[in-house]
Amino acid sequence: MGDEFGQLFRTFEHTAFRLEVRDRYNSPRETESFEKFLAGESDDLAWHQNWLAMIRDSSNEGRRFSRVRVVSVPLSDYSRFGVWISQFAYNAGDDIRYLNRDKAKVLDLPGHDYWLFDSRKLVRMHFGKDDRFVGGEVVEDAPTIVQHNYWRDTAQHYAIPRDGFVSE
Repeated sequence: MGDEFGQLFRTFEHTAFRLEVRDRYNSPRETESFEKFLAGESDDLAWHQNWLAMIRDSSNEGRRFSRVRVVSVPLSDYSRFGVWISQFAYNAGDDIRYLNRDKAKVLDLPGHDYWLFDSRKLVRMHFGKDDRFVGGEVVEDAPTIVQHNYWRDTAQHYAIPRDGFVSE
C-alpha cells in the first residue's frame, strides 16, 4: 500500500487525523535524532523537513492535520523525544494533542493506530514486534469507519493540546 498510502496525504480534501497509541515507534529515519536527543545534542532534522513542508503547505491550503497521542505517564525517553519533536509539526500546523493512557482505557479507545482522511477513508496501521511500521490496511466497512470517527471525536475532546501538555 506504500504509494497509495503516501498519496492520501497529498489528496485529502479537509482533514487527516491520526490516533497514536503505541509507546514506541521504531522508525529508522528518526533513530539518529532520538540518539542525539538522549545525548543532549542538537539536530537539524533533515529527515523530517519534507513532512513538515507538507503539513505547512496543507495548512496554507486550508487542509488540516491533527492527531492525538496516547502516552503513559511518567513519560518514557521515547515519549519525551516525541513531545520535543512535536513542536516542529505543531508549528507547521499539525494540531497535536496528548491523552494519558489510563484515561484512554477508561474511554475505551482502540489499541491500534490509524489515520482517518476526510472522515471517510480509514487506514489501520500495522507494526511488527520490533515496533516498526509494516503497512497500512484500507478499511472500507462503513460501521467500522463510523466507529473510528467516534473514537477520533472522543480522543480529541479529552486530549490536552500540545502546549498545555508540555506546561504540565
